[in-house]
Amino acid sequence: MMSTPRPNALRLETLWNPPADGKEFSYVLRLKNLGSEPLSNFSLCVSGPGRVDPAGRVEGATVSKRLSNFTEFQPPAGFVLGAGETWTVSVYALSWQFRHWTDGATSAYLALADGSTIVLGVEPTRSSVSNAALKRGAEIYPVPANAPVQISVIPWPNHVAVAARRPLPAGFAPRAQSTEGEAAAKGFATLVDHLFAVESIVRSEAEGAVPVILQDAAGFGPEAYRLSFDEETLTVEASSRTGFLYGLVTLGQIWRGARLHPGVFQFPASGEIVDEPSMGWRGLHLDVARQFYGAAEVKKLLAVLAWNKLNRFHWHLSDDEAWRVEIDAYPALTEIGAWRGHGLAVPPLLGSSPARTGGYYTKSVIREIVAHAKSFGIEIVPEIDMPGHCYAMQQAIPELRDPAEKGSYYSVQGFPDNCINPAREQTYEIVETILTELIELFPFKTIHLGADEVPLGAWSGSPAALARLRDVAGDGVADAHAKRLNVVTNTHGADDIHGSGAAILQAAFLERVQRFLASKGCITGGWEEAAHGDVIDKEKSYLCSWRNVEVSAELAERGYQMVVCPGQVYYLDMALRPDWDEPGASWAGNSDAEKLYKFDPLSGWTAAQKQKLLGIQACIWSEPMTDRAVFDRLVFPRISGLAETGWTKPAAKSWERFKALAGLMPLLYGLQES
Repeated sequence: MMSTPRPNALRLETLWNPPADGKEFSYVLRLKNLGSEPLSNFSLCVSGPGRVDPAGRVEGATVSKRLSNFTEFQPPAGFVLGAGETWTVSVYALSWQFRHWTDGATSAYLALADGSTIVLGVEPTRSSVSNAALKRGAEIYPVPANAPVQISVIPWPNHVAVAARRPLPAGFAPRAQSTEGEAAAKGFATLVDHLFAVESIVRSEAEGAVPVILQDAAGFGPEAYRLSFDEETLTVEASSRTGFLYGLVTLGQIWRGARLHPGVFQFPASGEIVDEPSMGWRGLHLDVARQFYGAAEVKKLLAVLAWNKLNRFHWHLSDDEAWRVEIDAYPALTEIGAWRGHGLAVPPLLGSSPARTGGYYTKSVIREIVAHAKSFGIEIVPEIDMPGHCYAMQQAIPELRDPAEKGSYYSVQGFPDNCINPAREQTYEIVETILTELIELFPFKTIHLGADEVPLGAWSGSPAALARLRDVAGDGVADAHAKRLNVVTNTHGADDIHGSGAAILQAAFLERVQRFLASKGCITGGWEEAAHGDVIDKEKSYLCSWRNVEVSAELAERGYQMVVCPGQVYYLDMALRPDWDEPGASWAGNSDAEKLYKFDPLSGWTAAQKQKLLGIQACIWSEPMTDRAVFDRLVFPRISGLAETGWTKPAAKSWERFKALAGLMPLLYGLQES
């Protein structure tokens, strides 16, 4: 009987060979046995983000199992990997050609015949045409010796008129004159403790702090403030808790710049800053389904948002890969849908190990995070993505599918039959129960339903869905849709379903669910595909447009309230540059900090269309974020660039000023390019 090599004697190396000189591309995996024992009766399991096409050509192995970016490779019958030998698998069929080192395998393990597994160490995928050092950690933006401004503030305020220099205060002791001011002072103390605990920005007068008077004043907008300096007194005037908080944030930024770079920045002795945002919705979306972020990570991210004066957190709590929110009525959602692992309903994906990994947010934790965000001036919008992107949800609640459904369709991410059925009454009972519990957790009463990327062939094999389609659209449309069995949607666009039977069924689903949310006093959010059929109530909904500003403008013209978040620029999972050594994705393009900062999200919009603008939002999709140093690289300082676009008037923006100040803004993990 053969013994198994020790895990540290096994190594997986992966290589990307781009097409060149008439040769096709290949993705090569090499499993090396560096030990003294042979290995047999095993399969190799790897996960993405890159996705192997099971119908395509693979040499050296067969694909025995595949779900989205999880692939199991089976060696030839009777194969033995001898001591010192290498098993090579060459893949010639992928959902897309690799462009960056994070596209390849981010986790791998061996599945043995006895049901056990061996975790493999995985080096980042190399390219045969690039030897450049792989980039990790946020880009460094050094503060120049001669900055174009004398104070450090991002986003730059509307009116700055300060002069002279005074000795740097040891810190600040806010003195509130109202409950709103007291709440802001408490929120600011928590905020700086999250971000800069050892700097003691907030301290007592006994420790040398300078008093800051928080003075209530009429006539200020909900996020506006005036910050006044003189030799004796610092004053923040505002009419709301958030206004006071933002005044304190500006004061804290000025203080940190002068403290860390005293030869470049000053703390003013006189003058004032009068400020308010140019856009009401300044948001960040975080996908916690593809990668899980613990409560501490979310809380610190909220602190980072507040320091950038961002005021919306779009929390993407479900997707094909996982379900992340506790629902009392359906405990299986978290018992099954929150976890991935070898042999589980959802296999290891996107860097997951074979061990049970994942997590979810309990209701008590969510309430804590919502209160935390509120203290920072941030409202949270939860998203439960439906009717598509529901694979994990379906594993927990199989009743969301028509039991008589036959055939198979695939989402753009490679998940089969991942749409909950819009023709079953039980679907609505389940959805309304879930949403009722969700509404209770999120007092902002804005619920995002997703509604993106429903495949062309969705429900085409469901008798219940086809009967519903006949009722809505007639026999001809239903019969045409029934012929769409085994359709694979393989593009990353929304046009695929426009006008199809799937789009009609989705529209009917959204109309009913949106009507339910409205009855509970809620606004419904959706991605731009929620506009199919023009059936949702435009007065009680808004859309996030992800393709381009032209689509955003067209939807505004049709009367939808819009949050602009085009993937080419505001999707922060997109790589900074097209180079192999950069991490991230590229399906929507590349966007470094300068491109994002200079981008005009309202280019070509008419005055009438701008009346429908809520604001802008960056989106973090987490497929490449297994490595948290990649998170810091992709998010910072681009998130600060978006913050300034949402706050500062276009005429007052300056890339040179922003570049000089960006290095002072906090990172989530503090990981910088080495």
